[in-house]
Amino acid sequence: MQVTTVGLDLAKNVFQVHGIAENGEVVFNRTIRRAQLLAFFEDLPTCLVGMEACGSSYYWARQLSALGHDVRLIPANYVKPYVKRGKSDAVDAEAICEAVTRPTMRFVAIKSEEQQGVLFLHRARDLIVRQRTQLSNMLRSLLTEFGIVVAQGVGSAVKFAKGVLDGNVPNIPEVAVDVLANLSNQLVALHLRVRWYEMRMQLQAKSDPRIPRLRTIPGVGPVTASAIVATVGDARQFKNGRQFAAWLGLTPLNRSSGGKEKLGRISKMGDRHVRRLLVTGMTARLRQMKTHPDRVDPWTFDLLARKPARLATVAMANKTARIVWAVLTRNEHYRPHTA
Repeated sequence: MQVTTVGLDLAKNVFQVHGIAENGEVVFNRTIRRAQLLAFFEDLPTCLVGMEACGSSYYWARQLSALGHDVRLIPANYVKPYVKRGKSDAVDAEAICEAVTRPTMRFVAIKSEEQQGVLFLHRARDLIVRQRTQLSNMLRSLLTEFGIVVAQGVGSAVKFAKGVLDGNVPNIPEVAVDVLANLSNQLVALHLRVRWYEMRMQLQAKSDPRIPRLRTIPGVGPVTASAIVATVGDARQFKNGRQFAAWLGLTPLNRSSGGKEKLGRISKMGDRHVRRLLVTGMTARLRQMKTHPDRVDPWTFDLLARKPARLATVAMANKTARIVWAVLTRNEHYRPHTA
C-alpha cells in the first residue's frame, strides 16, 4: 500500500513516524534515528507530513519540503484532542497523523532561515535585558542595606554604576566596595551589550522595507517592528486583523453558552515576546499623554475615561495589532484618521 499521510513526532535523537494509506489503513508506526530520517523520507513517495510546531520543526519542515513532501505544522494544543488513552511516542504520532487530515485544522506557517536568524537576535537580546534588570535590582537592594537609595529604573542604576567605575565610591566597607565595583563593571558591560543588539537590529531593519512601514504606527518602535516581521512572515496567512490579534493572544476568551455572551480575560495564547512588546509600546504612549496630550487620539481618551490604565494598554495593543496586519497586507504606511 502506498503511504499518503505521515505523522512525525519530533525528538532530539529518536523520532516516531506513523504512516497511513489513502483508505486510512496503517502502513507503519515505527521509530527512526535522527541520522536515518531524511533517507527514510527520500524513499517515500510524495505525501502529506504533519508535525507539531516546536523549536526544531521549522528546520525539519524545510528539509522535508525540499524532498517534495507537503509539510504542515500543527499547534500542539490542537493535536492533544486526538491523543487516545495513554501517552507514548507511537500514540502521539498517530494523533498528529489524524489531526493533519482534518479539513478545519489550523496550521503554523513555516519560518525561513532568515526569519529564524532575526528571531535568534531577538531571543539573545531578551536574555541580556533580563540579566541587566536582575543585576540592577540586586545592586539597588544591596545598597539599600547601607542606606544608599538608587532611583528606580535601569537608567539610574547604570548611571550609578558608571559613577562607581569613575571613582565615585560610597562610604561602605572595603569588601563591599570590591563587590560593588565588580557588579558595576558587569552592569555597564551588559548595558553596552544591549545597545549592540539594538544597533544590530537597526542595521538588519534596513534590508526589509516592511519594518519602516510598521514604524509609522504610533507605539511601534524598531525592536517591535523587527520582531513582528520576523515572527509573522507573510501576514496574509491571517484572514483579518482580528485573527492576527487573536493569534497574539490579545483577544478575550469566549465562554459563551446558551445564547448568553460572556467574555473573559485575554487568552495570552500567542507569541509572548511580540505581545509584551506591543503592550510595552502602548504603555509608553499613555505616559506621553501627560506631556503631549495632542498626540493622543480621541478613541484613547474615551477609553481611559471608562477603563483602568492597564486594561486600556491591552485594548490599545489589540487595536495596534489589527493596524499592523493592515499595514503588512496592504504594503502601505499607516495613515491615521483625520476625523
